[in-house]
Amino acid sequence: MVPKIFLLFLLFLAHPHPYAFVNGDTTLIKSTCKNTKYYNLCFSSLKSDPSSPNADPKGLAVIMVGIGMTNATSTSSYLSSKLISPTNNTTLKRVLKECADKYTYAGDALQASLQDLANEAYDYAYMHITAAKDYPNACHNAFKRYPGLVYPPELARREDGLKHICDVALGIIDNLDW
Repeated sequence: MVPKIFLLFLLFLAHPHPYAFVNGDTTLIKSTCKNTKYYNLCFSSLKSDPSSPNADPKGLAVIMVGIGMTNATSTSSYLSSKLISPTNNTTLKRVLKECADKYTYAGDALQASLQDLANEAYDYAYMHITAAKDYPNACHNAFKRYPGLVYPPELARREDGLKHICDVALGIIDNLDW
C-alpha cells in the first residue's frame, strides 16, 4: 500500500502552486511583444500567465484582453468603494458613479472582444478593444467638467494601465492573420 503522504506529494507535483513562476514559450512571447507599443508590459504579463505556454498568438491576445478585463473590473470596484466613503460632496459622488460605469462598460467591451477573437472577427475585436481603451477618457473628462474636483492620482495610474494593456492587445491583433 502506498503511504498517503506519497500520494499527496504526487498530487502536489501534478498541480503546482498557482503562484509559481511560469516559463511560457519565451520565443513566441518575445516575438509577439516585439510588435507591441509596450514590450515590457506585454512580456511580463504574458510570461507570468499560466496559460501562455500553450497559447498561439491569438491565445496571447486573449490573455491580454483578460488582463484588461481584470483591470477594468478592479477599477470599477475601486470607484464603487469610494462612493460609500463619508462625504457630502454630491458632485464627486456623481462623477465617481459615472467613472465606475465607464470602467464597467470597458470591461463589457473587452468581454465582447473575446467572442470576436473566438470567431476570428479581428476587426470587431479591434473595435471593441479600442472602445474599452477610450472609456477611461470619458471618466477623466467628467472630472474636468468640475474645476473643483481633482483627478485622483490612483485613478490616473489605473487609466494609464488599462490604456496600455489595450494598446498591447491591439498590437497583438495587428499581427494576426486577418
